[in-house]
Amino acid sequence: MRTRPLKVALLGCGVVGSEVARIMTTHADDLAARIGAPVELAGVAVRRPSKVREGIDPELVTTDATALVKRGDIDVVVEVIGGIEPARSLITTAFEHGASVVSANKALLAQDGAALHAAAEAHNRDLYYEAAVAGAIPLIRPLRESLAGDKINRVMGIVNGTTNFILDKMDSTGAGYQEALDEATALGYAEADPTADVEAFDAAAKAAILAGIAFHTRVRLDDVYREGMTEVTAADFASAKEMGCTIKLLAICERAADGGSVTARVHPAMIPLSHPLASVRGAYNAVFVESDAAGQLMFYGPGAGGAPTASAVLGDLVAVCRNKLSGATGPGDSAYTQLPVSPMGEVVTRYHISLDVADKPGVLAQVATVFAEHGVSIDTVRQQGKDGEASLVVVTHRASDASLNGTVEALRSLDTVRGVASIMRVEGE
Repeated sequence: MRTRPLKVALLGCGVVGSEVARIMTTHADDLAARIGAPVELAGVAVRRPSKVREGIDPELVTTDATALVKRGDIDVVVEVIGGIEPARSLITTAFEHGASVVSANKALLAQDGAALHAAAEAHNRDLYYEAAVAGAIPLIRPLRESLAGDKINRVMGIVNGTTNFILDKMDSTGAGYQEALDEATALGYAEADPTADVEAFDAAAKAAILAGIAFHTRVRLDDVYREGMTEVTAADFASAKEMGCTIKLLAICERAADGGSVTARVHPAMIPLSHPLASVRGAYNAVFVESDAAGQLMFYGPGAGGAPTASAVLGDLVAVCRNKLSGATGPGDSAYTQLPVSPMGEVVTRYHISLDVADKPGVLAQVATVFAEHGVSIDTVRQQGKDGEASLVVVTHRASDASLNGTVEALRSLDTVRGVASIMRVEGE
């Protein structure tokens, strides 16, 4: 074993960063044995140096992150500060000064992954980011390496633990959205401002990363269709149960049948109870992968939290350190194609539409005519009426999103349609 330690700079020492530092200290001997050399925490960049950080030598703490990554003796920079800047500048500076990088920054990688990969390759350095998508779940490396010889056609997953906890609570207890959100906040699953989670910004960034890796093309955050889950109601869950389904916030990345384009989207959807993703409870994550040779695979586990995320970071750290010792680099950027990302209007799936209509003869015929005029085939219809009002639930066969949107706009113009209560896609069949 080499006696001279590999030096690590830690950028950020919050929930994840402090766990990374703790594990590096408590598992130092094991890490050294697995890598073939000791690993030394050589510096920790923070914003508030006065805060007490248990187990970290105060002499290592600095507020000058730029100076830390420029030191020249740093072998690996671990970036867990999040956001776009200064993280982007610090990572590129690290490459320029001889360090490889391990990052958990999904927002930055979704927006600027191509530029960061190019910078890493230009300086013959590694960029690893297993922790950016699904916490402790080994996912990025299997997609980049284990399935490198296969053709992945679809990736569908639950990649945000906060929203899965909320939807699971609504499903299992009948709670409304706000009640379930309040419980998630009280338990620490949701932030004080939950917008990034419940409006699916977090999941959309992860979808962009997954689509790019799975299909070997460039997918940016702006390419991902995003729809939050704040409008999901107890009535939606009741309808889902009648269909033998539940509701999940799904990130779905697909390759077109002809292989000429891809799509990436995040939105709530009904999914059959028989599908493996339907059984994912609480704050857990899971990703379901479909490929030509391997068939169907599912990756499951805790998707957030300090210790699970730190586990993924440390796994990358071990890999990068091994590369340092051998003089090798990892798989690098695999986006060797330039497949276009198709608009949401071209996505084809089934739909569940709930309408509030007048309870009188001829309404169903009017509604059916509108669907037919827009080329959307009806699978089933269920109607319930009382006191002059009725609810009409229509489940379609597969249709394009554009056709469905045209249908809904036409339905809104009917005098007999009081309103469109909900529209939910049906996936996983």
